Parts: sequence; C-alpha cells; structure tokens
Amino acid sequence: MCGIVGYIGKSLAAPILLDGLRRLEYRGYDSAGLATVSDGRLETRKCAGRIQALADLLKKEPAPGGVGISHTRWATHGRPVDENAHPHADGSGRLVLVHNGVIENYQALRAQLVEAGHTFKSQTDTEILAHLIGKLYDEARAPHGKARLLEATRAGLKQVIGTYGIAVLHLDVPETIIGARRGSPLAVGLGRGEHFLVSDPQAIIAHSQEAVYLKDYDVAVVGRDGFEISTLEGGIAGSYEVTKVDFTSDDVTLGEFPHYMLKEIFEQPHSVRDALRGRLSKDDASARLGGLNMTPQELRDVDRVIITGCGTAYHAGLVGEYLIEALGHVPCEVEFASEFRYRNMPMDKGTLVLAVSQSGETIDTLAAVRESVRKGHRTLGICNNVASTIARECGAGVYMHAGPEIGVAATKSFTSQVTVFTLLALLLGRIRHQSSSEGLGIIKALEAIPAQIERALETSDQIREIAAKYVGAKGMLFMGRQYNYPIALEGALKMKEITYLQCEGHPSAELKHGFIALIEPDMPSVFIAPDDTMFESNLNSIEQVKARRGPVIAIGTEGRKGLEQVADDVVYIPRCPDYLSPLLTIIPLQLLSYHMAVHLGRDVDKPRNLAKSVTVE
Repeated sequence: MCGIVGYIGKSLAAPILLDGLRRLEYRGYDSAGLATVSDGRLETRKCAGRIQALADLLKKEPAPGGVGISHTRWATHGRPVDENAHPHADGSGRLVLVHNGVIENYQALRAQLVEAGHTFKSQTDTEILAHLIGKLYDEARAPHGKARLLEATRAGLKQVIGTYGIAVLHLDVPETIIGARRGSPLAVGLGRGEHFLVSDPQAIIAHSQEAVYLKDYDVAVVGRDGFEISTLEGGIAGSYEVTKVDFTSDDVTLGEFPHYMLKEIFEQPHSVRDALRGRLSKDDASARLGGLNMTPQELRDVDRVIITGCGTAYHAGLVGEYLIEALGHVPCEVEFASEFRYRNMPMDKGTLVLAVSQSGETIDTLAAVRESVRKGHRTLGICNNVASTIARECGAGVYMHAGPEIGVAATKSFTSQVTVFTLLALLLGRIRHQSSSEGLGIIKALEAIPAQIERALETSDQIREIAAKYVGAKGMLFMGRQYNYPIALEGALKMKEITYLQCEGHPSAELKHGFIALIEPDMPSVFIAPDDTMFESNLNSIEQVKARRGPVIAIGTEGRKGLEQVADDVVYIPRCPDYLSPLLTIIPLQLLSYHMAVHLGRDVDKPRNLAKSVTVE
C-alpha cells in the first residue's frame, strides 16, 4: 500500500526520492515525507496531502545530501496529519525510519518505552519501532557504526509482532541504509556507484533496471558501492536472484490519455494478446501453460479446484469458476483470500489451489497461499509480477503479462486474469473430455477476442453521453446471469471505487427476491444481457424494473433485437461464445464507471481511501 524509496549515491537524494514517490503515487496514500543526511544533520521534510505538497515544501526548505529515505503513507494508526507522516525519528533524533505494514503489538511496546521515559509525537505504530531500534542502538556496547545499527535493527524486529518493510538511517552511519522485510515487499535496486531500497522497483525505473527482491526475514545493508543481505537471526541469507525489471519509463507514462485508468482500459486488446501469446497450440488443440509445472497425468488427477483472491481478482476467479466447470468439467469453488486461512475447509489430495493477485503481494492472498502450502496442497499463483512474493512462494503458476497497471481501479489485470482462466479451462477440458475440434473452436474464438475488444472500445463516446444522463443518480444496480454475474459484481465495484456511488451487483433473477425494493427513478439498473441462453430471462427482469419506473442501461450483442424496446440505453458488443462474453461485457462497464467519475469530478487514478496493492490486513 504505502511506498518506500531509499537512495544512496553520487547525486542529490531528494530529487530522486521525490521522483520515486511520484512513480508510486498510484498505490494510494494520504501523506508523504523524506529525510536526508547532510553535514552531520538529518534533514526531515514531511506533510499530509499529495506529493506535490511535499515538493512545494522542499522548494521552500531544500533537503541536501546524497543519501536519504522517503515514504508515502496510507493511514492505519493515526489520522492523516503532518505529525503522523513518515519518516519518524527515535528519542535521540539521530535515527529515522520509514515503515510499511502494521506492528500488531505496538501498544505493549509503547507502554514499555513510556515506562523507560520515552515520549512520542505521533499516534503511529511506526514511531514506536523507531524509538525501539534507537534505544537498542544507544544501549549497545559495540562501537558506533554499521554493525551496531544492524544488530539494533535485528534486536528490535525480533520483538515485533506484525508485518513490516522498513528503511533505517542513522547519523552515526551516514553512508548506510538498513532495510528489512516481513510480509511487506522490499527490494534493492542496483546501480553503479549508487543503490536503492524500494517497495516497488517501478519507483526507480529511470535509474535502474535490476533489482534483488528481499525474502521475509531478510535484512539488507545498502551502501553506495554494494549491499549485503543476511537473516534476522544473523546468518547468511540464501542465494538471491538479480531480476531484470521488464518495463521501462515509457510503459508508465500517460501518453495521449488524461488518466491511467482510461489508458489501461484501451490497452486491453494488447494485454489480452500478450496473455495468449505462445499459449495456444493448434497441433494439440489445447493450451500450453508450462509454468504450471504439472504433467498431463497430474492435471488429470485434479478433482477439485479452489480459487482464492481479493477484490477484482476474486471476481475474475468467479468467472474462472464458471469456465473451469463448463469447459474443464472440474468442480470449482472461489474463496475470499481474507477468509481462506481462517476456515477449516475439507480439502483432499486432489485439490488444486489457484491464488490470484495482480501485484503478487496482496497480504490476504499471500496468507492463503501459505496456509494452503502448509497443508500440503499444490498451490499455483496467477500474478503479474514473476518476482513477487506469491509467485516465489508458489513456485509455479501463470504469468499474466499485463504490463504495469497504475490506475488503482483494476482493469486490464482483470481481463488478463480471465484470459488465463480460459486457457486453464481449455487445458483441463482437453485432458478430460473435449474433442480436438472443440478445442480448435475455443482457440479460434480466443484468437478473435483482442480485435473484438478493440470494437467494444469504440463505444466509449456513446458511453460518455450515457454517463452524462445519469450523473445525478444516487446509486446503481448491476445485474447479470451465469458467466456475467461476476461481471455485474465487478461493474458495481468499479463504479463504487471511483465514483463513490452506492452500487450493488446481483444475479438478475434475484431481483424479485429482495432488492427490487431499491428500484426508483434515480436508481439506474445496468443489465448485462448478451445473446446467450439467459437472454429471455434477462429481458423479463428488465421489464420488471421498467414497470417500476427504473431507468435501464443494457449491454447486449450486436444483431440481437429486443433490448432497444425495453431499455433506455443499449450498448452493443461483438458476438462471441457465451464463455468468452465476460472479456467483452466488462469493457462498457469499465468505460461507464470511468466517464461517470470524470463527470462527477473524481480523482480517477487515486480514489479516496484506496490503495493499489493491499499489503496490510
């Protein structure tokens, strides 16, 4: 959620830190700050609000020096005010620390420190950690220096219950940054005569294309000319891998688009092509997913699939459930990752667990992975970052190839996840019951999807006009059947996330079982009603809404008549098989939420209270 950027090198640190924070701005935050070392002094600047507020403060009060740490904070403990912004100092004022995560036992630690005479300036759990490490450093008998700071950091973290990704600076060791992680991502960025410590390498792509991702309980000592990684217990860390960052600065620029969300909506023909590239085999009439590391016999032995994820990934999993059962003939269930590890779910040896996360760092999904692995189940990851914690801990899975997604509201990652589930369902189906001709039919339909998404995107201007009609709505209802019930959920989520309207997603047929009470003229209903086996049923539900004076926006299939007679507005998508319709029906809903948010004057890419990567419970 929060962002960490540390720098040590030959250049001024503050401009590099500020640029790095801007590149992480999409993650969600409510305050920002940095600290640099210059001429034996710590120069700390921090404030609530946007990064631009910090930039303005630095113009008035520059922070010189070639080493520094910085942070964007998403409030967990304490309101988003100046004094709660990071970095936080220890009692001596000679140590500063930034922190992602949550210290669960901070109240007990605080009580011990207060009893020892410490006073605190903030309401954060992070300041307690800064005081604890500072106190242990001051009490240590070892000579002042890097080893002493390293040992104090280790000793402090051993007392912590919770999650952390931290960067520590001390005036006694001005040429060193200490980093450590448990449950919150952290990586060392590599350079020549300069190094970085970041929560996401995207922050430093203008300066470094190589990174080493820390593992849980790793501690890194970072200097200008090198770095060392050890364990929290003091041992030598295992081997580490230098990862090439697979995107450039051009990948994360807006180009001609006013917002990242709109840019990423329009990137979906490309991102879906990338998810399919090299994975369709006409010779086998099947999909090739080598990253699964499973033989055909092992795949055939799977008698149950459990998909786990959060938010948009959960909705993609619901589409996957329909796909895997319909095409693969394997029973499938979807569980919220936040609930998975707390349930005592009966799972036999034939169960395959699929963990879905765009970032690969979602804390609840990571916990679900660890619970599944702990119980001995084969667990695969579906991620957009091959070096992420979930990808590493699963050890096998499918890489989405969606490219960087900056907008907080997920768009192209959703369609990439659904594409991966379609490939997996095809693979399972061909192993079990599908004929080669059936497999080739699915391949042909999949190959046509990117171009069909391009045609669906041509509705953007029409949808902008529709959004203007309903800008005064007090909320929206989204309804769909079968494959498109999860699309109703995802459409409602997108609208909630960036417009702040109260929205709900439901199966269309559930209308008369309760929520029909919400129908009124200022509560539009969005029906996902393609030309499928549920079309007549959806048409009947639309009639029930219209009978109660409810406005209706319908998503239909080109060439299928009927919707225009009952709906107030109809947006048409290209014709495709039922099982692929979610890849097309979601496009108008993404555009509708985007254009509604723009009409309402919302901050589309940085909606209130949200973060892109949720790394705290």
